[in-house]
Amino acid sequence: MPFVVYIIQSQKDGSYYVGSAQDITGRIERHNQGRSKYTKSKRPWKIVHIEEFDTRSEAHKRERQIKSRKSLDYIEKLVRSSRL
Repeated sequence: MPFVVYIIQSQKDGSYYVGSAQDITGRIERHNQGRSKYTKSKRPWKIVHIEEFDTRSEAHKRERQIKSRKSLDYIEKLVRSSRL
């Protein structure tokens, strides 16, 4: 199973969250069940972007890269380019 970097969007306020996981389905379920501190108050969430990687290390590196940009414009560009 590949590792993924994902971007989810809150259906409540439109904000984004960037994360990584191996089991993307289970991870999104946990976000929507309120089992993640940051995302709990902004439920429900939908997946708007996914990138696959062979290793956890590659996925974490990409997650940090996206987060380090601290740019809503950059995240929205990734979302627009997504094929979901």
